[in-house]
Amino acid sequence: MALLSKAEYAASRGWSRPYVSKLAKQGRLVVTADGKVDAEATDQLLAASADPSKAGVAERHHQERVEKGVYAHVTATADPSPATAALPAAPGAAPDYQKARARREYALALLAEDEHRKSRGELVERGLVDSAAFTAARALRDLLMGIPPKLAGELVTLTDVWEIERRLTQALRQALEDADRCLQLDAEIEQGGKEPN
Repeated sequence: MALLSKAEYAASRGWSRPYVSKLAKQGRLVVTADGKVDAEATDQLLAASADPSKAGVAERHHQERVEKGVYAHVTATADPSPATAALPAAPGAAPDYQKARARREYALALLAEDEHRKSRGELVERGLVDSAAFTAARALRDLLMGIPPKLAGELVTLTDVWEIERRLTQALRQALEDADRCLQLDAEIEQGGKEPN
């Protein structure tokens, strides 16, 4: 544990003395009872709580918290808030800003990747695919279920097995071709966004 004066700590980090005093006022310096700065503990605290890309935002939020008296509720002796009291946490563990930010950035990157893949046509919305698959399956089922009533009268008089098979095959092929035409027409309407003439 390296104990330094505030001036020594500022010099060791290449900071001005007023900046270190500002950190002390913000409660971001780990100071011993005799006024010395615990350099290692302070570095850890600053790493866990600082975000260099948001320095201006952090300062503005700090001012808002001071004005609202928030710091009275975040001291070690303050009672836990009802919202966080029920959350499981390791004993003595503080929220890790860097880990939370990394999780957020990772989630945003995944979302951006999904949007990129959707724009390239590599991904589609599942609801639309499910709906289209259901509609296609139902249309095919209806066409196939329409074959027996059409062929029953013709097939009842036939005795040649090959002729029965030929007519069944022809009827099934026709139903499948009709289903294919319907699906292609639906796809063209979806892509064009309008009914054909």
